[in-house]
Amino acid sequence: MAARLGIKKGDVVQVLAGKDKGKRGKILRVDLGKRAVTVERANFVQRHRKPTSAQRQGGILEIEAGIDVSNVGIVCKSCDRPVRARAKILENGSKVRVCHRCAEVLD
Repeated sequence: MAARLGIKKGDVVQVLAGKDKGKRGKILRVDLGKRAVTVERANFVQRHRKPTSAQRQGGILEIEAGIDVSNVGIVCKSCDRPVRARAKILENGSKVRVCHRCAEVLD
């Protein structure tokens, strides 16, 4: 389902806009409804949580929040820069994402 956004869980992306501009990280979650992705070690927010049980402590937690898909770019391994992904159909009929700069397969 995340293919509609051109980004999948596990892709390495770079943040293009916002307070964490320039940071790179792996995608942990994709939210299709909000068109947002959660990037590892980026966009930390503080959440105040009550203790709900003996095991879960309360306090101020720092967690990664979602970033809009338009504010991240997939990092191409050969270019080592954030790029747009294009779709290409291979000879065997499979559809893959390719870098629009160098035509290297991203999948």
